[in-house]
Parts: sequence; structure tokens; C-alpha cells
Amino acid sequence: MHLTVGYLATPTGDDGVALASALARTFDASVDVLLVVREELPDGHPGRLEYQRLLVERGEQWVAGAVATLARDGVHAESSVTVGESFAQTLVDYAQEKSSDLIVVGGARDGFFGRHTIGPVTGALLHSSPIPVALAPRGYAEDPDERFTAVTAAVPTKPGDDNPLPFAITLASAAGLGIRMLSLVSAENFAEAGSAREVRQLQVAAAEENLAVAARALPDSPEIESLVADGMTLESALKKLNWDDGDLLVVGSSRFAAPRRIFLGSTAARILAGVDVPVIVVPRDE
Repeated sequence: MHLTVGYLATPTGDDGVALASALARTFDASVDVLLVVREELPDGHPGRLEYQRLLVERGEQWVAGAVATLARDGVHAESSVTVGESFAQTLVDYAQEKSSDLIVVGGARDGFFGRHTIGPVTGALLHSSPIPVALAPRGYAEDPDERFTAVTAAVPTKPGDDNPLPFAITLASAAGLGIRMLSLVSAENFAEAGSAREVRQLQVAAAEENLAVAARALPDSPEIESLVADGMTLESALKKLNWDDGDLLVVGSSRFAAPRRIFLGSTAARILAGVDVPVIVVPRDE
């Protein structure tokens, strides 16, 4: 496995590096740490280009520090500093060039500690990236996972939404991890099926079907679980879940996503806001 980390010399960048370290140790991955310096267009004043050059030099020092942190964790990593107009697009282009399996970033710093907040760069990635994006919650670097021990797939409850289960199964299988299928039911869905009981029955049936799929894909794994969490709202359903150290959550893209692109839907966005574990958002399937 190969990871590309979008790095900033900030606590956000540290969170992303910490997540990359845990992922790399779990999945035996190599890592590239990329820092993007915003392109300064020539305007006749040499000072702007000189400032850009100085930022590139300083950036090389910053990413060298991130690589040293990863090396202390036993993770092989390389660094790069490049100039680009858009951090997100430059990061995607670089990750594609490196044939990366995941793009790893930290969240914005204006949210609650331990929660996910989508900033401008993350937002751009979550509405365009053709590569799965791994997100670290705020403050993750202060108490990171050493390795991951289980993968949870948030399976869709609406027709047409992409199911991240195949990706989650592949990920869990690569490291021999336990896997959990999660269906979230709330009163917000009741009108679609006529009654709370009918919704509950439909979701239980979907969870059982997902369990059967996982059992066939991972016949040697004893750690297969399927559950339904329900509440009056999606947020109240999320509060009933217990997250342990080493948990990794996988969510899919909206049915509005283009094929092989991420488009974060409203449900996935609310899940991100309501959990305090790392999350991988997967592009829509073909």
C-alpha cells in the first residue's frame, strides 16, 4: 500500500502524519509527505517569486521533520515540496502520479477537539478526489492509534448510495482485521417506509445481508459483526455506538457522485461530524 499525506506545518499537518503512521504500520505501507506552496504569478516585482522560493526552502525543512517523525515510528517515508495553484488538486495529481491507495489529511482546527471538521482543502478533496481520502479527527496527533484493529463500514440506508463494504472488506483482509457493518436508522427515514417497525425490519435485513457478504469474503475471520444503531435522529443513533482505540470507519459517496469520484453526501457529512475516530471516504464505484 502507498499513502500520500497532504502536509502543513501546523497541528492539522501533525494529525495527518500521525494517521499516516498508524495506517502505514497496520497495512505495511510506504508514505510520501507532500507540502504544496501556493504559486505566485509573476507581476513584475521580483519580491513575490523570491518569497515563493523562500517558502519552498522552508517547506523542505518542514517536511523533513515530518519524515523524521515517521521514521521514528518505523515507517519508510519520502518528502516532496511542490508549487501549485490549488493545494487539493496538486495533492490529487501527485497521489495519482505515485499510484497512491489513499490520500491522508488532517481536519480543520476550528471544530471540537476529537471531531472532524471539513476545511477548504478537505472539502475540495471530498467533492472531487478519485482516490480514497483518510481523515484524522482534530487533535489526533496528541493520542494516536499505534495500529488499527478493526474496520467499520457505514452501509447505506438509501437506494442508490454507494456501498463502501467491498472496499472495507479488502482493507480488513489486507491486515487481518475484524470488520463491522453499521446501519444507521433514524425517525428521519420513517416516512419512506411507512412506520418505524418497517424501517427497523428493512435495516436489520440489510445488515444480515451485509454480514453474509462479509462472511463469504472473509471466511477465516472470527471478527465479523453487523449492527443497527437507531435513534430519533442520525446523531442520536451515532451516540449509541461505542468506539474503541484502533477503530477505523469507512463511508461511501453520495449517489450524486460521478463514477470513481468522491462526493460527500449529507448523511456521510453528519457521520463525520458525529464520530471521533479516523474516517476513510471512498469514491463512488463504477
